[in-house]
Amino acid sequence: MRAEGAVSRKTLLRNRLLAGAAALACAPLPALAQTAPAPAQTTAPAVQTDGLPPDAIYIEADTAGRQGDVISATGEQDRVYARFQGHSLRGRAVTFDIAQGIGTADGEVELVDPDRNTVFASHLELDSDLRAGVAVDFATRTTSGASLMAATAVRRSENVNELNYALFTPCPICDAEGNPKTPSISIQAEKVVQDEELRAILYRNAVFKVGGVPVLWTPFFAHPDPTVDRASGFLIPIFNYDDGRGVSVETPYLNIISASEDWLISPQFNTRVLPFLNLQWRRRFAEGTIVARGGYTYAQNFGDFDMNGDGRAESNVDFGDRTSRSYFLGYGRFDPAGPWRWGFTAERTSDKTLFDRYDVIDPYQDNGLYYGDQRRLISQVYAERQTARSYLSIAAFSIQSLRVAVFNDVTPALNIFESDGTLPVVAPLIDARWEPSGPVLGGRLRLRGSAVSLYRDEYFGSPVLRPEIIPTSATTFGLPGVDSRRVTGQLDWRRSFTSPAGIRYEPFVDGRVDMYSVADLPPVLGLADETITRGRATLGLDVSYPLIRRLSDGADVIVEPLGQISISTDPDLDFRIPVEDAQTLELDESSLFRIDRFPGYDLLEGGIRLTAGVRTTLRWSEGRTASLFVGRSMRDAEQDAFRIPIPDAPNNLYDPSGLAAQTSDWVVQGSFQPSDRIRGWGHATVDGSGDIRRAEMAVDGRWGRRNLATASYIVDRSNPLDGPLNRNYEFVQLAAQQFVAGNWGVAVAGIADLERDLITRSEVGVVFDDDCFRIEVGYRRDNTRVSPTGPSDGVYFRLNLATFGGSGYGSNGLR
Repeated sequence: MRAEGAVSRKTLLRNRLLAGAAALACAPLPALAQTAPAPAQTTAPAVQTDGLPPDAIYIEADTAGRQGDVISATGEQDRVYARFQGHSLRGRAVTFDIAQGIGTADGEVELVDPDRNTVFASHLELDSDLRAGVAVDFATRTTSGASLMAATAVRRSENVNELNYALFTPCPICDAEGNPKTPSISIQAEKVVQDEELRAILYRNAVFKVGGVPVLWTPFFAHPDPTVDRASGFLIPIFNYDDGRGVSVETPYLNIISASEDWLISPQFNTRVLPFLNLQWRRRFAEGTIVARGGYTYAQNFGDFDMNGDGRAESNVDFGDRTSRSYFLGYGRFDPAGPWRWGFTAERTSDKTLFDRYDVIDPYQDNGLYYGDQRRLISQVYAERQTARSYLSIAAFSIQSLRVAVFNDVTPALNIFESDGTLPVVAPLIDARWEPSGPVLGGRLRLRGSAVSLYRDEYFGSPVLRPEIIPTSATTFGLPGVDSRRVTGQLDWRRSFTSPAGIRYEPFVDGRVDMYSVADLPPVLGLADETITRGRATLGLDVSYPLIRRLSDGADVIVEPLGQISISTDPDLDFRIPVEDAQTLELDESSLFRIDRFPGYDLLEGGIRLTAGVRTTLRWSEGRTASLFVGRSMRDAEQDAFRIPIPDAPNNLYDPSGLAAQTSDWVVQGSFQPSDRIRGWGHATVDGSGDIRRAEMAVDGRWGRRNLATASYIVDRSNPLDGPLNRNYEFVQLAAQQFVAGNWGVAVAGIADLERDLITRSEVGVVFDDDCFRIEVGYRRDNTRVSPTGPSDGVYFRLNLATFGGSGYGSNGLR
C-alpha cells in the first residue's frame, strides 16, 4: 500500500508540474520580447545586438537595488524586465551576481534568446553562459513552433540538458484564446536528454500519444533536435496496396553526409513480387546542384498475361525471364558568376512500364532547359548565356518514349510501345537573340538566329513527312529515318504610337531566311539528299483602342478592340521539309496575333492576313474580375500545307490546326474571379460550323478554412474520323476535400474518360488534418491501359508530420 501511494503521489506531482509548464508556455509573449533586436554597428563590434555593451545589464522594475556584486529587482504590478547580451528576461523577482555571471529568476519567468527561442519556468537559474542551469516547471518553445516541457530541467554539462517527466510536441499547445489544449501528437517520457552536440533528443520510457490517448510505449526513442534543419534517420514510411505488387511498404532512410550532401535509401517491400530498391543522392556545390535518383530489382515481369495463348489473360502472374530492371533519373544545374550557366539531365529506364508497376514517385519532371512531356524521358546537356540585351543557348538531347503506340485488346502486357528509333537525336540545337542598346528608327529591333541538326534511326511518316512524299505502299520496313539540318536568321522591328484619342498603333517589320539540308528522304519522286532555301518578308500593323466606363456602384468595364493586318511574301512551304517542331498548335488569345502562330520554325505563314478580336473586362469591389476575349483571323488564300493525313484514312487530309482555311477557328477565352475564394478560366477554338475543335476549362473554389474543390474539363475533336488510331480525347477531372467534423473530413479525386465512358482513376479517402499532421487513408482504382497489371484496386496511406518529416521524396534543402 505504501508503494502504491508513492507511485500515486509521483504521478500527481508529474501531472501538476507538467500542467504548470503548459500554462506558462501558453502565456502571451510580451511586446518587448517580440521586438526585433537592433542591428549591430559595424563600426563598434563590441556592441551587442541589443545595443548594450558586452557587460552591461538593463533592468526595468518596481524596485531594484545593488549590494556589492549582486543586483536584485522585484516587480509587483509588472514583472521585472532585464536585457543583457542579446537576451531578454522577465520574472517577478530577478537577481544577478555580476562577479560569477549567474542570474536567478522566480515567478512567471520568461527568457528569450537572440534566436527567438523562448524558455518559460516558475524558477530559473542561469549559468555563466546565460543558459538555463536549473529550471522548475520548465517549458521552451522554439521558432519552429515545437514545445518541450518538463517538471524540472538541469544542465548537466556544456552540451547536455536533462529533463524529468517531460513532454515534447511539434504541435500547438495553446488554442486561439491562449488557453492550454491537448496537442495532436506528443511524446511523454520519464526522462529526456537533449544532447546539443549530437543535436538529438533522447527519451527513456517514452509514450506516444495521439490526441492525448497513449498509442505506443517504447523504452528508448530518439529524434533530431527541432532546431536541426536536417538529420539522418528514417522518414515516414509509405504504405500502399496494389493488385500487382500486393501490400507494399517503402521505408525511406535519409543519411546526411554533410550540410551539402545526403543520400535517401528507400527500399520497397512487396508481398507478391520481389523488393525494389530506390536510391537518391544529392550534392550541393558552390555554384550548383546535382541530384541523381535510381532504382533496381532482379525479377520477372508481372501483370495480366495470356499464358496459354487462348486470347484470355490471367490476372497478376509473373512472366518472362528474371533479369535486372532499373531506372536512372539525374540532373545538374550550375550557375557560376557571370552570364553563363549550364546543366544536364540523364533519364533512362530498362522497362517501358517500370514506373507504373512499382509506383515510382514523380518520375516525369522538368529539370533542364528542354523537357520531355508525359511518358517521355529526356537526356540532355545544355549551356546558356544571358545578358540584358542578348541570349544564347546550345543544347543536345535524346528522348526515350514510354508511350503506347497500339493498345492490345487482350491485356496491357502486350501493348506495343512507341519505338525510340523513330524519335530524333538532336545535336546541336542553338538559339540566339540580340537587341541593340538604343532604339532603331524609333523602335525596338531584335535579331534572332537558330540552328539544329536532327538524326533518326527509323522511318517515321506523318505528321513529320508531308503527304506528297509518304510512300503509298503499306510496307515502310527498312526505310531509314529522315535526317535534317536547319539554319535560320530573323529580323524583327516594331514601334508603338499612341494617338491623342488613346488609340495605340504598332507597326512592325519581320524578315526571315531558312536554309535546310535534308537526307534519307523516302525514294518517292526520285528524292535523295536535298538542300532547300526559303525566305519571307512581312509588313504589318497592330491597332488597339481600350475604352473604359465607370459604373455607378464603383465597378468599371474595359472594352478593348484589337486588330492586326499583315502582308507577307509567299511562305514557300516546300513539301520536302520535315515538320519537326510545329506539329502541335495552341491557338489562343496570345498566339492569334503572332506573325508565326505555329511553334518552332518548320511551318510558317504568309500572304495577306487580317486578325481581329475584342477583349472585355469587368472589375468590381475587392479585386473581383471577369473577362472575355473573342477573335478570329482571315487570310487571302487557303494553306493546304497545314493539312495532314487522317491516321485511319491516310488518303484523306484534315486540318488539326484550325488555320488551313481562309478563315481560322474562332478563339474564345475567358476568366472570372467573383471572390477571393472562387476563380475559373476557359479557352476554346470553334470552327466555322460552330463545332468545338479544342476546349479546356477549370474552376476551383474554397469555403471554410480548409474545404476546397477543383474541376477541369478538356476535349480535342480535331480528328474527324473514328478509328483505332484516332487520338481524340475528352476528360473531366475532379478533386475535392470537405471537413465534416472538426479536423475530420473526406477527400475524393477522379479522372473520367468521356471518350471511352470510363473512370480511369479514382480515389476516395478519410482525412485527418490539423496544424501538426495530416493523415489520409482511402481506396483507389486505376483503369489506365498502360500498366501490365491492367485495371487495379488498392489502398493508399499518406502521412505528413511536423518536425518528424513526411512520406515520399521530400525537398529538404541542401545548403
